[in-house]
Amino acid sequence: MSDEDLWRVLRGIADMPYGAGQIAALEQLLRRVDATDDRHLAYVTRMQATTGYVYGGEPAKSFVTFSWCLSEFDRDPQPYHQQHLHQMLWHFKYMVSGLLEFPEVPLDRTYAVLDDMERHYRAGGHSLQTVHKHRFRVADHVGDAEAAAHWYRLWQTAPRDELSDCAGCDPTSQVGYLAATGRDAEAVALAEPVLAGRLTCTEQPQAILTALLLPYLRTGRGESARDAHREAYRKLRGSLADLWDIGDHVEFCTLTGNEARAVELVERHLDWLDRPPSPAAAMHFAATAAAALRQAGLATVYRRAAAGRPAAEVPASALAAELADRATELAARFDARNGTTHQSEWIARRLAVRPGGEHLPLSASVRRRSARTGGDALAGGATPASERPGRAPVEVSTVALPADADELLTVAEKSWGQHDRATFRAALAAYDDRFDAADLPPRTVAHRLALRAAERGDEDDVEGAVELNRAALDLYRSAGEELPAQVVAGRLGVLLTRADEHAEEGLTLAREAAEALDRLGDPRQRAAGYDRLALALLHRQRWADALAALSRIPADAGGDEHLAARIALHRAHLLEGSDRVDEALAAAVQARRMARELGVDELITAACLACARTVDDPAEAVAACDEALRVAPGDAELPVRVARARALLSAGRAADAVDDFVEAVTLCVERDAEGDAFLRWELANAYRVVGRLAEAAEVAEEAVLGLDRLGAQAEADRCRHLLAGVYGGLGEIDPALALLEQLSVNLDGPDNLPIRAQVLEEAGGILYDADRDAAAAERFTAAATAYRLADLPLDELRARRREAYAWFWSDNLPEAVRVVELADGLAAVLAGQPEPPPPVTYELAMMAETGARVLTGEGRADEALARLAGVPDRLRSIEAFGEAAQVEVLVGELLLRLDRPVEAEPLLRRVLGGLPAGSRPVRQTAWLLARALDLLDRPAEAAALRQEHDLDPDD
Repeated sequence: MSDEDLWRVLRGIADMPYGAGQIAALEQLLRRVDATDDRHLAYVTRMQATTGYVYGGEPAKSFVTFSWCLSEFDRDPQPYHQQHLHQMLWHFKYMVSGLLEFPEVPLDRTYAVLDDMERHYRAGGHSLQTVHKHRFRVADHVGDAEAAAHWYRLWQTAPRDELSDCAGCDPTSQVGYLAATGRDAEAVALAEPVLAGRLTCTEQPQAILTALLLPYLRTGRGESARDAHREAYRKLRGSLADLWDIGDHVEFCTLTGNEARAVELVERHLDWLDRPPSPAAAMHFAATAAAALRQAGLATVYRRAAAGRPAAEVPASALAAELADRATELAARFDARNGTTHQSEWIARRLAVRPGGEHLPLSASVRRRSARTGGDALAGGATPASERPGRAPVEVSTVALPADADELLTVAEKSWGQHDRATFRAALAAYDDRFDAADLPPRTVAHRLALRAAERGDEDDVEGAVELNRAALDLYRSAGEELPAQVVAGRLGVLLTRADEHAEEGLTLAREAAEALDRLGDPRQRAAGYDRLALALLHRQRWADALAALSRIPADAGGDEHLAARIALHRAHLLEGSDRVDEALAAAVQARRMARELGVDELITAACLACARTVDDPAEAVAACDEALRVAPGDAELPVRVARARALLSAGRAADAVDDFVEAVTLCVERDAEGDAFLRWELANAYRVVGRLAEAAEVAEEAVLGLDRLGAQAEADRCRHLLAGVYGGLGEIDPALALLEQLSVNLDGPDNLPIRAQVLEEAGGILYDADRDAAAAERFTAAATAYRLADLPLDELRARRREAYAWFWSDNLPEAVRVVELADGLAAVLAGQPEPPPPVTYELAMMAETGARVLTGEGRADEALARLAGVPDRLRSIEAFGEAAQVEVLVGELLLRLDRPVEAEPLLRRVLGGLPAGSRPVRQTAWLLARALDLLDRPAEAAALRQEHDLDPDD
């Protein structure tokens, strides 16, 4: 590889995002550079490496590259050293700050670098403002308050110059000092004009916004604090180098009563402690994380695998203790180095942080404080479902209860079938209070066991319900009570079919019970038996068999109106599962009507949800969900919220859908129910649709973390794809690319080739739009290869076309020509179709245009022109009029290059006349037409055209 090639590689690396990828590329380049004799290239590469190490999260390596550059500069100054002198002097600041963060580096070494920094600054005639600032930082680090105040005054009074930190970073350090010394109002006042200006530094505005979190909070500016947290964390979250600042955000969440969000941030960045940028950053993050985890109660935290440690769910309390020990031990090492106790005292205060003051909602996905994260969290803000606005109070039974044990159980059984849970519980409580099983006959004890099973089923304790039903069944059979035994057997069968391992046993029990009840039972018992068989078959998705079972039940369900309503609802579910949507809707409407007549909220809710799922009109689906929400029991609110959110989204009411999705996520978290990660994914999409991209990104990040935790890789990858698009919309190119890169790795199986190719092509498109053309070309190359392996030639041709353009704009003409030649072979195969469809016609035409531009760049205008013969007409045949005009402009340009203005002039005039006024191609076409008129010796017309379109004649 030539020196020119190495310089080109270095320029490409400079365009890469900071991080492990850029560092690996720099270190590979350094090995190649050191094999050459180019001292200039070796120097500049190490200068770039110093910056890359600092911002990429490996500052310790920057000490070596900086020392090399400084020694080279001092030993044998060269002209190129002067060219990069400003950057080298700037790097002194990185060194002083970095050395402080490693307790193994003696403090004398830091003072020596400071002295050397001052010597070089004085030699260059620079202000010592920045030197004073870094002496202040050392004094502040060791806890010498008097020295810190002294150097702070000198820093503030010394004149700024070109080596001073930027207009955002200098005030950031000031804000930190003012806040630490109790001058919050001054800190906020200092920052306001800074934030109102334009900040272009890599570290801003996230650094100053982070420094303002506590001053905002302590001066009563809660909304400003919340906005600062959201904006700053968004910019910090992907940067390992910013682990310290991320710790500040964890602490802010803990202080403001957002314990769940604090734990989420800890979980998201926990594995960074396996590769921290510095011991100081590890110490600070570990301390703030430990304080957050101490508020998490019995929660667990997912810890990713690392060397010698498998991935696992870790109790928050145990992890808090581990991290507290780590932070304390590191603080002791710093104090041993510094000869003070300042760091240990400071870390002790971080570890003691607790929620304080009024709760400040921060999450875009959780509305209330989570009761999961602490014993008193409910008192801090979470409202029980039964006490929220619009929720009916818990019903109390007013039924007079009999004194006899069997009569009490009969009342309980009947009320359970009628969805009267208040009477059901009251009757059972009276039974348990009055009677002892030892004094009762087996039949009565079995009946109570069966009703206990019903209670467990209501609580979704399937295993407990199965165990109790088995016990009841054994007692009934031993007592010779065949009829109630078959009822219990049917219920047991339904429960068993919910699990694969017991499905066959369950189906057998349910079928045999239905057949026995058909012989032995009354009309109602026969109807209930077949209904239970249908439910068992529904669980196994045997829709046709289940519908056949229901068909054996008379319309009145043996005279039981409640059972008839349930059967109508079950029929709706089965028809929906069979994709018989119209029939399903009719059954759901019937169930809804019957439930209303009975006044059973539980059945109304379920029937309304069935209607919402099967109705065509989204507005009607929303109306059905509205009705369900008005009557839904507390435990049914979650599915109603989810259904309503989806219906609102389908109805084009994304903003309203956001509110319901947020409420659904909140309910899920409050109840410690599974599924919040999936709901966050849907919420993120709703935020995206409504244009609230920052919230969409925040929630999608949470969703990806949760889906990964569940092992739902396919769903996690789909959410990553959504998140990549959101990042693109926010202009966050590097995070988007990182996600797409991860997706391309995750989707490496042969079945995923088309999707992998699409992801690679999207990454190429992002890079191309960002003018990172060489990197874009590499992605397009990979995409084209994947399309070829997936046997998608048209997609491969499109990727090759985009690859050729990317190589062309990266000034790598040989590669562009090679790709054009490769694409020509592919195009020849596609062109052989007798009547190519419009997409093929389009890609063949645009590939011809791309090849023409590449050949033009090589000076082969005649070949380029030949490629374009007939292309505009083919584009117009598929109504691609804009592209046809674009190609004709290129034809006009080529005609001029070939000194054929007579042919170019009418063509360009016709194209210009057909272009919309003000469109981008107008100026280019007018310029070419004016040039043609000049060549035709018609200067007056050319001048008039240039004046009309405001063209510079010398351009």
